[in-house]
Amino acid sequence: MRISKVFGALLLAGMACAAQAKTELLVYTAVEADELAKFKSAIEADYPDLDIKWVRDSTGIITAKLLAEKANPQADVVWGLAVTSLELLAKEGYFQPYAPKGVDQLDPQYVDTAKPPLWVGQRVWIASLCYNTVEAEKAKLPTPTSWADLTKPEFKGKVVMPNPSSSGTGFLDVSAWLQMWGEDKGWKYMDALHDNIAQYTHSGSKPCKMAAAGEVPVGISFAYRGAQEKSKGAPVEVIAPKEGLGWDLESFAIVKSTQKLEAAKQLADWSVSRKANELYNEGYAVVAMPGIAKPVPNYPEGIAQLMIKNNFEWAATHREAILAEWAKRYDGKSEPKK
Repeated sequence: MRISKVFGALLLAGMACAAQAKTELLVYTAVEADELAKFKSAIEADYPDLDIKWVRDSTGIITAKLLAEKANPQADVVWGLAVTSLELLAKEGYFQPYAPKGVDQLDPQYVDTAKPPLWVGQRVWIASLCYNTVEAEKAKLPTPTSWADLTKPEFKGKVVMPNPSSSGTGFLDVSAWLQMWGEDKGWKYMDALHDNIAQYTHSGSKPCKMAAAGEVPVGISFAYRGAQEKSKGAPVEVIAPKEGLGWDLESFAIVKSTQKLEAAKQLADWSVSRKANELYNEGYAVVAMPGIAKPVPNYPEGIAQLMIKNNFEWAATHREAILAEWAKRYDGKSEPKK
């Protein structure tokens, strides 16, 4: 009996040591909340010694948090954040250069050009409209096929879009319009669109969720969220405006000050793997590893061909000035911050 008690105590002690051997990684992310459990399970299945702790919010909020913590960074890894934000942070010397094992298998356009890279891309999220066909029929609205359509009088008060200061989706829209049309025409377009905007939200998903719930006929959002809402049975169509689509690249980087560098490298290695890219493709049509992406249900046909030629460095360099100008013109219609 005594031997069995001793053995049991040793077994429990061993289990406790094993649990203690896990390395907790604090990971800041803007990945959609409904995906995080899936990614945590997959990462920890391949690296049982890791314990992923997410800190999740919208792109602009996570970016602001990282900048506020610049003198004393808290995160070990930034994961699934817009590359425009990572470019901005990289200029501040925030990241530890690292070439993950297998990074050479990725499309080079989705990897930082520094050797070794400061950031590595994962998957692309692309602007789109979520259009509630039931509410549109009630309001006798035509189906919009272009960005220009949203400035027509019949859409007054019928459109919701994300605030670019808090939402990466909002910023990729604004950045794209300025890149496609130039500053004069871009701001002129946003002036006209503003007349029809009911509200600016602090989440890139929220406009689509509002459209799916019938709270508004049109939500400017991104294709993943529209496809998800349609798959759940919401009466929404996911529309890719024909002039071209803004997009950004979910990416990751290791924070330079991390005390858990080896564990952070493990997460980086996993994040460029084929398994990771297959998981990215479950909801996103464009991923960093060539030959992996399969069509995603309910995405607009040909959406990848409508992606604009995106200058991430320009967007990152001008981000502060763009957001200041946008806020000066339009912030009065933003929803209150929590």
